[in-house]
This record gives sequence, C-alpha cells and structure tokens, in this order.
Amino acid sequence: MNRSRSVPPGGQAQQSVAKLAFGGLGGAGGGAGLATVLNTRGGAMIMKSVSIFLASGRRASAVSRDRTKSGDRCQSTADRRRQQQLQQQQQQQQQQQGGRRESRRNRKILAKMDELNGKLNPKMLEMYKRRTHFSKIEVEALCKIFRKLVTNATLNSKALAANNAGVIAKAGSSTDGIDRSVFRELLHSTFDIVTEETLMERIFCAWEKGYEGLPIRLEGWILGLSTFLKGTQAEKTAFCFRVYDLNSDGYITKDEMFALLRNCLIKQPQDEDPDEGVKDLVEIALRKLDMDKDGKVSFQDYQEAIAEEPLLLEAFGQCLPSDRATVSFLSTLQAQEEST
Repeated sequence: MNRSRSVPPGGQAQQSVAKLAFGGLGGAGGGAGLATVLNTRGGAMIMKSVSIFLASGRRASAVSRDRTKSGDRCQSTADRRRQQQLQQQQQQQQQQQGGRRESRRNRKILAKMDELNGKLNPKMLEMYKRRTHFSKIEVEALCKIFRKLVTNATLNSKALAANNAGVIAKAGSSTDGIDRSVFRELLHSTFDIVTEETLMERIFCAWEKGYEGLPIRLEGWILGLSTFLKGTQAEKTAFCFRVYDLNSDGYITKDEMFALLRNCLIKQPQDEDPDEGVKDLVEIALRKLDMDKDGKVSFQDYQEAIAEEPLLLEAFGQCLPSDRATVSFLSTLQAQEEST
C-alpha cells in the first residue's frame, strides 16, 4: 500500500514560487515571468525608498543651511560687538595715557617754576628731607639761597650786557641754575676752598652726578651740599674719588696723580726740576692707595685705603670745606630755622 504525504492545498504552489524565486526547478517561462513581477515590484519599492531618502536629505540640508546662516549672522554680530568693545577700550586707554602725559607735563612745569622760585611743595620738601641729612627748615633755607644766587647771577649778566655793547646776555640764564663762576666764588668765599683752577673745575663737574659740567640745578644743589657738609665717610669718599678721576674712567692713574699734585705744589725758584719731587709724591701715594698693586687706584682701592687711613681722603688736593666753614654755614641755616 503506497503511503503518500498529504500536501495542503496551495502548498505546491508556494513551493513552486519559492523554487522559482530562488532559482529552483521549474519551467523557464514561468520562472522568468514571476521574476519579472518581483523585480518590478522590488524596483518600485527601492525607488520609493530612495526618493524618501533624498527628500529627507534635502530637508536636512536646507535646515543645516538655515542654521549655518543664522550662526554666521550671530557670529558676525558678536564679532562686531567685540570689535566695538576693543575700539572703546583702546580709546579709553589713549585718553588715560594722554591724561597721564598731560599730568606729568604739568608736574614738570610746576616743578620747574618751583625750582626757579626756590620753592618746594610739601611732597618735594619731604622727599629731599628723606634723601639728605637736612631738616625741612634747612632744605627751605637752601632753596632761598639757591634763588638768591641764581637771581643775582641773572642781574649781573644783564648789567654786564648793558654796560658792554659787545656782550650779549645769555637768553634764559635765570633758568640755568648756578654756573661755574658763581660756584667757584662760593667755594672760595663761603667754604674756604683755596685750590687751583683744575681742581675747582673738577669739583664743579663732580658736584651733580649725571649733569657733569652743566649749571647746578636746585636738586643737585641740595643733594650736593648734603654730602659736602653732612655726608658720611662713604659719601665723601665717593665724591672725592669722582673729583680726582679726571677722565671719569673709574681709575685714578699715575698721570692723573701727577697732574693733580703738580698743580697743587708751589714751585720754588731754587728747584731745578720740580717734576722730580712730584714723581716721588706719586709713587708714595700709589704705595698707600693701590691696594691690589696693579699700578692704578680703583674706587675699591680708594675705599679700602681711606677706611684704614682717613687722612688720605684729600690726598690729591682740597675738595671739601674746612671745619670752620662747615660750622659757619650750618649755623646760618639753623638761624634761619630759629627765625622761622
């Protein structure tokens, strides 16, 4: 008895369709027709999917472009705001700098006017008191003396010009400070410094550091007198060294010693060769002052030698006031303080 597997209705058709679809057994014509149908439907589905994808891509691109444009507009607005802020800051800085320059210029003008009048504002007065060995009253008295010296020099210059047609008064001489002639007369008559012209000139040039050879200003006048009259040993040592260092190279050489000592010595008629005596003095001074034995005296050599023997401070000529002149001048300042 033959047993056969029962096939549900339509089962063979489904199997045939599957076989045809996947290249199974079946008629060539039927398989081709079914494949065509399937291919047509599948192509339509694919085209529809592609269209939907492209449409969504276009919408996304449009949104992205809109966002980009909006972002660019926001960025451009932010950039303009930052640029405006920078410009405002630059303008404010320029105004502040201009104000500071104007303020400094005004302070300089006022300071110059005070200097010419021999007056000091309270801040300058306090500053000079801290930087010197003088009291406030002494600083004020020195300002008055400075004003008198400059005024007298100006009047003398104008009088000389009026009496001598060939002499022209120096324009603005009242603003120059204390010149050489007034300073030398002051050294001789007030501070008892009796020395030759070369040393007088060196004292004038070394008086205000940084302004060598120029008329002495009010600041240089006060600071210089602080060292000159009340200076410490170190301050006076530094001042004397600047005086003796003729070419300001930081050393006192044998030639400079010779020039200073030769001018200080009084020549005697019986001396056949006075320069020989000067050379001997130079060798003696060199042995005393040249601490490192290099043939010249540096500032360090000079400091060490003066610390050991203070009497060598003015070894090459007088450049500090006598004790009597110092006491007399300070007494004048103190009298000014008491009268005030």
